[in-house]
Amino acid sequence: MPRRSIWKGSFVDAFLFRRKNNRDSFCSSTIWSRRSSISPEFVDCSVLIYNGKTPVRLKITEGKVGHKFGEFASTRRQRPSITKKGKGRKGKK
Repeated sequence: MPRRSIWKGSFVDAFLFRRKNNRDSFCSSTIWSRRSSISPEFVDCSVLIYNGKTPVRLKITEGKVGHKFGEFASTRRQRPSITKKGKGRKGKK
């Protein structure tokens, strides 16, 4: 997958760009922009990322810098696989 041009820089939504200077208001906010990149100014903050239904809490660490917010808030439900007990009717007529 082609990367974004270096001269453009990483995408950060204008709402987040304004809030990154005021660290206190950013750390207790809900983020709807899943496409925005995580910048180093957001490290050690705990934010809520909207996944389409409910906000998901995320603690931002140094390892997450450069990734997108949406990578850490899954939009799909994870269901355990159901295994059938016993042999069942396979092979019987």
